[in-house]
Amino acid sequence: MKTLITATALLAITAGAALAGSHSVVRLGTEGAYPPYNFLNDAGEVDGFEREVGDELCARAELTCEWVTNEWDSIIPNLVSGNYDAIIAGMSITAERDEVIDFTTPYTQPDPSSFVAASADVDLAGGVIAAQTGTIQAGHVASMGATLLEFATPEETVAAVKSGEADAVLADRAFLEPIAAEDADLQMVGDDVLLGGGIGMGIRESDTELKEKFSAAIESMKADGSLNVLIAKWLPESAPF
Repeated sequence: MKTLITATALLAITAGAALAGSHSVVRLGTEGAYPPYNFLNDAGEVDGFEREVGDELCARAELTCEWVTNEWDSIIPNLVSGNYDAIIAGMSITAERDEVIDFTTPYTQPDPSSFVAASADVDLAGGVIAAQTGTIQAGHVASMGATLLEFATPEETVAAVKSGEADAVLADRAFLEPIAAEDADLQMVGDDVLLGGGIGMGIRESDTELKEKFSAAIESMKADGSLNVLIAKWLPESAPF
């Protein structure tokens, strides 16, 4: 999913190095605003695909974990500076992010990105396309020659299309498809795009032991089929392992 790297993240690497080592409680950072990957339910608790995956990974790795929410645009800097110990937030593995943090083995395959618009005849190549700031979709829009209109939250990108501020929005298909299905004024348009190297947990570069524990747990879930069960439940259009 969601590739811009801020100077803040780079400056915080040194501070994060001091936080490596054993963890009595592992704090999992997520956005809490990108269903079905992660969202806050009616009780105000983190829910969704990544809540179920994260809880199971912690159980398999024999780790005590707690959930922390953080806005998307500062989610990497706040990992590096020690506000939490791992990112599990629909974050696609990219070379640019890998220069700042490490990633576990992926827990999803690359997910299709899709366009949603208010009209079927929208000009995707030459129009104004909304995307969430700091995502692989924003980078793709910029590279395709369209005018990129960035917003801090995924909800704002959809609202920009509905208001006419943007011609279309590009985001993960799993996020946009239910929105388009429920809103008669919106529709899926154009071809899907495969971006990134799948979704993994982001870990500080100094936390190699934690990365290895989570990667082993992910591989265990792949091996026994339990990860595919959760993918089928929450991300039915995504490719299984």
